[in-house]
Amino acid sequence: MNLDIQVEENGNQKNVLLSGEIDTYTAPKLREALIPLAEASGSQLIIDLSEVQYIDSTGLGIFVGVLKATDTNGGSLTLTGMTERIKRLFVITGLDEVITIVDRREEAK
Repeated sequence: MNLDIQVEENGNQKNVLLSGEIDTYTAPKLREALIPLAEASGSQLIIDLSEVQYIDSTGLGIFVGVLKATDTNGGSLTLTGMTERIKRLFVITGLDEVITIVDRREEAK
């Protein structure tokens, strides 16, 4: 399966809508799209995962890298719209303790 990435920029706020699957095959494309956004000074990155059906460990690693990049550059990372199955992955791995996760995009700061 493929991964579709749509980015909408509004000043420092970057809204990213992902759809498809995040795995070893699609991870390089995701990294290429997200890291430059995360490295922008003061970037507020909001990633909507409501259309993502699957994430593997490679995908989780991408989000850790994006978190590090936003932290290093004075920005923030918020994930939103997760299905219960995907949210469970973040809880099991403890990533929900370090990455801000909200149910709906409107709740993101």
